[in-house]
Amino acid sequence: MSARLVLLGPPGAGKGTQAARLAERLGVPAISTGDIFRSNITNGTELGRRVQDITASGALVPDELTNELVRDRLGQADATEGFLLDGYPRNVAQVAALDEILAAAGRELDLALELTVDPQVVVERLAKRAEIEGRADDTEDVIRHRLDVYAEQTAPISQVYAARGLLVQVDGLGEVDDVTARLLAVLSPSRS
Repeated sequence: MSARLVLLGPPGAGKGTQAARLAERLGVPAISTGDIFRSNITNGTELGRRVQDITASGALVPDELTNELVRDRLGQADATEGFLLDGYPRNVAQVAALDEILAAAGRELDLALELTVDPQVVVERLAKRAEIEGRADDTEDVIRHRLDVYAEQTAPISQVYAARGLLVQVDGLGEVDDVTARLLAVLSPSRS
């Protein structure tokens, strides 16, 4: 089955966990720009050095770098029949870039799934994750800044996809299995 999906939601909403689970069930790759950036930072690549200072301050990586990364990744063989994007697009300009990338390949997006969560729960989740994983980019101040950046730049993406009839909001709170079940239930009508 072909599925071209975008997974939206604030930092800490559980996008990474749910993206991996959905991608496995749908048989498409989960593509996380955050994971790709963190991998480059860990491996000390040129890209990693360029984005390390940006992500450490809680800011977003510039569009041109991110768009190029996504263009390259969606051009790989495993993404031709479908994909699940986690962490992209992050703003309305990136929505337009994704539209261009897909149009050039003769494809279009099937659905934008948005995980909705309470901001205080997100702060608590990310602070706990930072403690467990030792992530320097998840201090409380940085988390709150990331949520502000999300609200300002990323949340308007929901409006764009809603206007196109592609947005479905799903409650992101609760047990991981329950959230996965809610997401799969939303996808079931389109799975023919």
